[in-house]
Amino acid sequence: MARIEKTVSASDQRESGRQKVITTIRKSGKIARIDIAQHTGVSPATVTSITSELLNAGLIEEVAPDGDRADTRRGRPRVALKIRGDAHIVAGIKISNTTTIVALIDFEGNTVAEYTSPMPSSKLSPAEMVDVIDQALTATATKAGLGRDQISGVGIGVAGIIDAPRGFVYWSPSMTERNIELRDMIAAKINLPVFIDNDANLVAKAEQMFGMGKNVRDFIVITIEHGVGMGIVIDNELYRGTRGCGAEFGHTKVHLDGALCRCGQRGCLEAYVADYALLREASITGTLTSTDQVDASVDALFAKAKAGDATAQSIFHRAGRMFALGLANIINIFDPELIILSGERMQYDYLYADEVLEAMKALVTQIDAPLPDVHIHKWGDLMWAKGAAAFAMDGVTELAIKRIADAA
Repeated sequence: MARIEKTVSASDQRESGRQKVITTIRKSGKIARIDIAQHTGVSPATVTSITSELLNAGLIEEVAPDGDRADTRRGRPRVALKIRGDAHIVAGIKISNTTTIVALIDFEGNTVAEYTSPMPSSKLSPAEMVDVIDQALTATATKAGLGRDQISGVGIGVAGIIDAPRGFVYWSPSMTERNIELRDMIAAKINLPVFIDNDANLVAKAEQMFGMGKNVRDFIVITIEHGVGMGIVIDNELYRGTRGCGAEFGHTKVHLDGALCRCGQRGCLEAYVADYALLREASITGTLTSTDQVDASVDALFAKAKAGDATAQSIFHRAGRMFALGLANIINIFDPELIILSGERMQYDYLYADEVLEAMKALVTQIDAPLPDVHIHKWGDLMWAKGAAAFAMDGVTELAIKRIADAA
């Protein structure tokens, strides 16, 4: 029995080593074997063995390093390793309340194709959601001149409370039903590996792989769109919580028995900050005209505030104060190195105006050390889809490594 346990442990160690090596290669761009050993703590001999497996599997390739330096002891050029871009193509899909956005990327993270289509409705049944994803994937592959069988996996970002390992949707504002095995339904329809997560988590993934979080161990992304989301990266790992709802910043409570949130509870931060909350207040006060209300436009409300309308200004001011309270709570709990504010609402400054950030600072526990940096990243919708694709890339990599392990 002891020998069996030792064998299983050795196998797990080997698989973990493969994952460390390929992650290091991806993060570095180009890197020599000896440098991989130094970065990972894996022995040079084991790195050589693992990279040989990855080369044989077609996941990485040898290239001349930057500068093409020679090994002066042996008189031969050093060899670097990099991810092989054409090893796999993955798709990322972001479902919003108005559009479906798809990004195809290669294994290095280069964009192959983009596609956007309108949602037939802001809320869909599970079957309708599956059909929308199926049609969008086919349209994107066609646009790229690819067959569906040339796509290795699909990542999907959906607002709501998601158990990512199970692919299970407890609740989503985009769906008419709760407690849905959405990943399995989609996989059965498209016949590809599917990876599904909360959309804000996948924005954090995009920031980690392509954006401001690339070289940061601990950071938090807060997204403001139709709702409010958060992605947490701790020690380079995405944190989701036990049930998949460990980062529901928009549903933290800021007012006992306060405004009604679309989740059905009262006093959530989102019920004061999200666009529907702002428009609800504007409707109550009559700040928007009937024409404005047909468009349900935060743009119109923001224009009124900029033009000096006192009521419109008070709506944004209140939202900013509530947001400052939420940000201060996040800093007091997590003390991250960096906070990234992202999403469609970053086109407006009411959530990151100087007075909002000053209010946040006043509410943070005071010590003689600098506060976390707060950065604004006004990426467009494609960022969300690229984050979903990055998530799929991780999943496809894991499947490829398991195939190597099974063949060993």
